[in-house]
Amino acid sequence: MTEIRYVDLDGATPDEAVVVIDVLRAFTFEPWCFHRGAHRLLAVDTRQGAVALRDTHLPGALLAGEEDGRPIDGFDLGNSPAEVADRDLGGATVIHRTSAGTQGLTRTTGSGVVLAASFVTAAATAAHLRVLAPERVTFVITGASLGRDGDEDLAAAELIAARVQGLDPDPTPFVDRVATSDAGRMFTPEGPAWAPDVDLPLAVEVDRFDHALLATPAPDLGAIEITRA
Repeated sequence: MTEIRYVDLDGATPDEAVVVIDVLRAFTFEPWCFHRGAHRLLAVDTRQGAVALRDTHLPGALLAGEEDGRPIDGFDLGNSPAEVADRDLGGATVIHRTSAGTQGLTRTTGSGVVLAASFVTAAATAAHLRVLAPERVTFVITGASLGRDGDEDLAAAELIAARVQGLDPDPTPFVDRVATSDAGRMFTPEGPAWAPDVDLPLAVEVDRFDHALLATPAPDLGAIEITRA
């Protein structure tokens, strides 16, 4: 049976197989980008790195992301899945920087395999891991950072882990934890402007997409290439 372990963002290091979880919202946002037609998606860890990558290698690329949840001045997109769910991204290259999700990808570079995941890709992520059959899978709970409990990410990780082990639990109790997590409680009509309540239902659409997200180093670009697996 596959060994499962969970670490917070500070504990993220390379391992045999790593699943970086960010439900609210990086790895809900990214599959929506592909769904809306994005041709290429690259993850970086700093805003300066995103700008330099665009200016040096990928003129015309869209910059997306946030710092402390807030959209970054001068970027084309924030980190809201609702922002791209109705947007035509046909053929676009998107360079993505976030405070949690893309940080987890950077810190686990060098692993045997790294997957970026959330509820919307849960089944596909578990299926990909079952095919790989690693001896150990480390789940990085990126929401457990910046003083937050990260329970929305832990819930998604526990659901995926159960499926990796061949179980088929009711996803409802896992999904219910998203709205009550420290991060989830911000996504309400009374919450901050950068946390629109319309993002919450998009983040809990279990198995909305039928592909996992594979994160592979692109050293020539100083970035991480996100592809559909």
